[in-house]
Amino acid sequence: MTHTNGSGTSPAQITIVGGGLAGLISAIACAEEGARVTLIEAHDELGGRARSTDGPYKANLGPHAMYRDGAFWTWMRERDLLPAHCNPRLSGVRLRLGGTIRRTPPLGALQSVLRLRGREAPVDVDFRTWATSHTNEATAEMLSCASGVFTFHHDPGELSAAFIWERTIRLLLTAPSIVRYPVGGWSTLVATLERRVHELGVNVLTGTRVDTLPEPPVIIATELDQAGALLNDESLSWKSGNTVCIDLGVRHRRGDPTIVSDMDEAGWIGRYSAANPTLAPDGEELIQAQMPIRPEESAGQAGLRLEQLLDLALDDWRERETFRRRQVMDARSGALDMPGATWRDRPAIDRGDGVFLAGDMVAAPGFLAEVCWASATEASRLALSAANSGSARLREVA
Repeated sequence: MTHTNGSGTSPAQITIVGGGLAGLISAIACAEEGARVTLIEAHDELGGRARSTDGPYKANLGPHAMYRDGAFWTWMRERDLLPAHCNPRLSGVRLRLGGTIRRTPPLGALQSVLRLRGREAPVDVDFRTWATSHTNEATAEMLSCASGVFTFHHDPGELSAAFIWERTIRLLLTAPSIVRYPVGGWSTLVATLERRVHELGVNVLTGTRVDTLPEPPVIIATELDQAGALLNDESLSWKSGNTVCIDLGVRHRRGDPTIVSDMDEAGWIGRYSAANPTLAPDGEELIQAQMPIRPEESAGQAGLRLEQLLDLALDDWRERETFRRRQVMDARSGALDMPGATWRDRPAIDRGDGVFLAGDMVAAPGFLAEVCWASATEASRLALSAANSGSARLREVA
């Protein structure tokens, strides 16, 4: 189906700035409706934060997963874009609690969590306060730290109870697990989206940095600080995580845990090659670990705390190490909602004058990467409508 720009003769023309997950989805959504799409990416490759490292170790930019119960999953499946994927291994799960590694939480905590599961958490109260009021301080703290896996935040308990609890139930308390991992890392997901972009005839410009706003309608699918600079809008900000990540290749050793959930300091260790052996060479394992950075400490200090967690959980990992990558993710791990705020309060997708935002930090529902999909499809709908109605005003290019 061909959409017009208001004259009834020409296809809609839409420019997308940013070739990460949100940009790729926006390009597909617009092109599927017949628009002429130009996708501009500053780097030489598409994918943004969804890319995996090249070479024998396929490490993502921080722990990544897909979720089979969400609208993004359905959208990919309907288009035959789902990459080959595997289920997580649920054996070998460990917890750090009270400074020690253990296999199970205290029995009393499990009973408290089960009683809490059927409750609806409020938006305007922090999670720690709400959970404590229905369980006890120890259980509330344990649950707060367990949610570090998806918040990448040093104190998840201070976030909105509704924000934390909805995601905790979905990710940590739902059986069977909704988590799926792309075989070969997230670059395989990027490759399927990129293939669809080219099939649809999208004009892709890589290695091209945009310093002035293109002619609307335009979708800005970059990080918020970059979008703010492009739009000269300092209001484009929202709370996100700040965490140090260490990716490790280690020689295989029987008995290594598959997952370590840090219920003391909100850290996380995942041996992702346990479920997905394509991520590391034969006889080796790929481990991705993260530790949120506290306000008063440096990334180096948080990195030392992460190494202490690795020391507790993985015997002789330093002697077995074959690969290491250390990185800091600051405001690059998705939106976090404080008490009194929901996704609707985040920076709006529609910025006016035919300019729209997409990404994981804007006003769209979902869980982590699902926010990219939800915002990208909504931004695409609005951009197509603006083009077809002729309501997008031309801007003078400086």
